[in-house]
Amino acid sequence: MRRLEDALRKLADTDRPLLELLGPGGDVARSLTYRQVTRAARALADRLLSVKLRSEEAGSRVPRVGVVCGNTPAFIISDLACLLGRAIEVPVPLAFSRAQASSLLGEVDICLVDELGSKRLAEWGEDLLGQASAVLTVDVDALIAAGPESFSLAHPDEEWICKVIHTSGTTSRPKGVRIRARGLNALLTSLDQEMPAGAFRRYLCTVPLSLLIEQVTALYMVILHGGVLVLLPPEIPLVGTAIAAPSLVMPFLVASRPTALVATPALVDEIRQAGAAALRAGLPLNRTLFDTDAVPLICCGGAPIDPEVLRSLDEMGIPIYEGYGLSENGSVVSWNRPGARRIGTVGKPLPHVQVRLADDGELLVKSTSLFAGYTVDDPSSCVVDAEGWLHTGDLAQIDSEGFVRITGRKKNVIITSAGRNIAPEWVEAQYATLPFVRAVAVVGNHLPALHGLFLIDPAQELAEARSVISQFGQTHLSDVERVQVAHVLHGREDIYRRFFTVTGRPIRAAVEDAIRAEALEKAVA
Repeated sequence: MRRLEDALRKLADTDRPLLELLGPGGDVARSLTYRQVTRAARALADRLLSVKLRSEEAGSRVPRVGVVCGNTPAFIISDLACLLGRAIEVPVPLAFSRAQASSLLGEVDICLVDELGSKRLAEWGEDLLGQASAVLTVDVDALIAAGPESFSLAHPDEEWICKVIHTSGTTSRPKGVRIRARGLNALLTSLDQEMPAGAFRRYLCTVPLSLLIEQVTALYMVILHGGVLVLLPPEIPLVGTAIAAPSLVMPFLVASRPTALVATPALVDEIRQAGAAALRAGLPLNRTLFDTDAVPLICCGGAPIDPEVLRSLDEMGIPIYEGYGLSENGSVVSWNRPGARRIGTVGKPLPHVQVRLADDGELLVKSTSLFAGYTVDDPSSCVVDAEGWLHTGDLAQIDSEGFVRITGRKKNVIITSAGRNIAPEWVEAQYATLPFVRAVAVVGNHLPALHGLFLIDPAQELAEARSVISQFGQTHLSDVERVQVAHVLHGREDIYRRFFTVTGRPIRAAVEDAIRAEALEKAVA
């Protein structure tokens, strides 16, 4: 992590703001400087290094540190402390179930929590931690006060595993992806080379910081650009954790005046709708949406987005830069960027990444940021072959100029009774353009017909929604791609969390199981 630490060294003695926490009205409720954050992180790192490690091999390894925090200053300080102390950070989303959290926290030596994390850990039950594990509340003010007067860094061997990041497995329990510090450094070097200078000088964080991509963009890229990370008020749900979150986040795009953010497809569509409303009202677009003179650098990833949505935003003068990544590559593989952008693709590979296609169209990736294996292997694990190529499980096309187009997941391809292959991700992206649809999952393997689960705006009448969905399929999709059985439910939070991941991807096995048990409609009872 030499590149990041070099940037920290330059900024550590400045009173330039690094963090701004917004209040409910959009005002800045709290601001922390680079000096305060780095001193607090150094103080916490020293405490981590003093923790007595469990197990016989304790003397030969670094601490494993669970981080159970919301999007708060405590998370930022914990993350940087793990890097400064050469610990293995294990960030755990607050939205996880007990079983999911247990699969990651069972082997940690210490668990760092803030107020939100302490409450969630109590709900899970602290017994999911190992008996020798300690729980430490991250007291930001106390750590700032305890921080050293001067900030210093050494550069020991960077071949340590700096993070264990959650990724989905074949069951509800995630497996951990081991991230190498040297690999993360390679990724940051590439991103910094490709992104516009100063683009991350004011970044709005809208998704959980427990996601690796958000740690990379919201924290590390911000530090490399000497910028400010703006956090939403704690009472505003993060995108991906609540179905209503995208609309609730929109006012804070104005309040934060961002120069950059990473948006999910759902948030991108909210921006499109707000932009269209502003134009109809004759309002200035940039000032109305972002309170800025220039459009922020808006990057999008995680799930496919309909190219027509991107084209309509282009016509408004709001380009969206779609990208693609996976934790097994340390996050980003490819990204559209200013000067190298093609709608409908996920851009060209970053400079440190090579890509090619297998004979069956699977995307293969080779890079200096590849992971160091899983904590647990299962049938969903990505394989690195003898030549060093990561088999991603994603189907893709690569055009003559090197732009990558993702067409679906190998394991998700639906084979219909007529023997036709369907990529459900593309079908879902079409239905997601309906304004009342908040989330959609399409399944059909081993089922007599193509089924769709539609979570819709609670204000929308169910019968009317079914009619519009049916008509949309008749008009826009072929007989093979059209959903034949639509399960339309109001988008209640517990239903969303049961059938969609933190990043908004469908949990297809759960949807299929509920369909076979005729339990989808019963889920709202």
